[in-house]
Amino acid sequence: MRGFCLKNMRVKNPFGEDFSPLELPDNTIVLKMKEERPLKDPKSEIEKSLLNPIGSKSLLEIAKDKKRKNERAKATILVSDNTRPVPYKGEEGIILPIINTLLSAGFKSDEILILIATGMHREMEEDEIWEMLDERIKDLKIRVLNHLPKDKKRLSYVGTTKRGTRAMIDTLYKEADLKIITGLVESHFMAGVSGGRKAVCPGIIGEESTYIFHGPELMGDPNSRDLNTKGNPVSDESLEIAHLAHVDFMVNVTLDRDFRITGVFSGDLEKAHEKARDKVVESVRIKIEEESDIVITHAGFVGINHYQCAKGAVAALGALKEGGYLLEIANITDRGNRIGSANYRVTLALLKLLGSDRFINLIKSSAWVFLPEQWQVQLWAKVYKKTDMDKSYFFAPQIESEDFALLPGVDMRSFLAKDSPIYDRDIYSKAIEGALKDIEKRTGKRLEDMRIYYIEAGPYSIPLTQ
Repeated sequence: MRGFCLKNMRVKNPFGEDFSPLELPDNTIVLKMKEERPLKDPKSEIEKSLLNPIGSKSLLEIAKDKKRKNERAKATILVSDNTRPVPYKGEEGIILPIINTLLSAGFKSDEILILIATGMHREMEEDEIWEMLDERIKDLKIRVLNHLPKDKKRLSYVGTTKRGTRAMIDTLYKEADLKIITGLVESHFMAGVSGGRKAVCPGIIGEESTYIFHGPELMGDPNSRDLNTKGNPVSDESLEIAHLAHVDFMVNVTLDRDFRITGVFSGDLEKAHEKARDKVVESVRIKIEEESDIVITHAGFVGINHYQCAKGAVAALGALKEGGYLLEIANITDRGNRIGSANYRVTLALLKLLGSDRFINLIKSSAWVFLPEQWQVQLWAKVYKKTDMDKSYFFAPQIESEDFALLPGVDMRSFLAKDSPIYDRDIYSKAIEGALKDIEKRTGKRLEDMRIYYIEAGPYSIPLTQ
């Protein structure tokens, strides 16, 4: 088992140097991902990947073919939103090499569109877009637009899946002559791994096309889990819709814990993504000897609001005993909504009121009207199936006690001094200490007599006993 114990244990704060290192009990076992080496020359590797892709012609050849067939051909490039740390700027940026290839193939700047695959997330604001994308794209006068899943005028039908999803996708992608997708491949709690097909579904599908893809049956399937794509209905549905929409070329990356590129996987939608998936499975799976009484984890970069924090909690379940105690900390950065949408809040309140079993029965009943974002609440229900709601502790400095009153779980803020400032460098350690003392009081056991895990990479690693 990977891990270690130190006296007076202090570990790197996952939210940066604005906060002090986390102080954990001496007997905490730190679960670490396999050490991945970042690429020595990522810029060169990106260029090589575009010229020598996996299972397809080079991007330059494909782009030239499109222009030969139609001198007015247009290209659309799908990019992730800011909930994913995809390297889109700087020397490790993957967008400029793609754009430069298209320009050299004869595409003009006004024939290239960057479409942000927001899925059901909110639209990105202008300043957020240019925090994420390379400013040189602006200099090239290339358009950048958000996908709008609720705007039916911007959606086009591409086909119906075997499960009955009427696939509606962004018209700006459908009508493009050259379709390119980008993204990050990492573990994913529903689809097995992210990236690849997910740029299209859920990235640019319409709201109503999520009803089956994110419905309770697919979400509740035992094969819809981290690191598994075999027989995974969520992954299969996503891939089928991506094929209906068509993908000409894919550029995906894998990253280390410091968000440095460890691999570039370009080319065929399935073949290149499969290579990336294999690398992710090898690097993020952590084999453990037994499940733990207490698991401490964090929501990582992706945990920009409470909605996204479900990913960290679900990823930790493989390390947690039935009825064990789960502690999750987060750094909320979403300026739009620290909790999530109105649909998410309402559905989460139902989960808190009904409990996991009754909530799942409700959303599976014929009387239930599908609500977008209910899938994330179903994931929280999965957490509360393994442990009780009052054994799941949560803390983000940006979520006040008044807001947390609507959320399930235990508010770790309640263990802090009143009016504790967000900028307190030790605030996370204080919250964890308060929760651990509460667990000692509730169990009548000393911490040193309990097995405690800290998941260093949070939602990006998957501890499993097998």
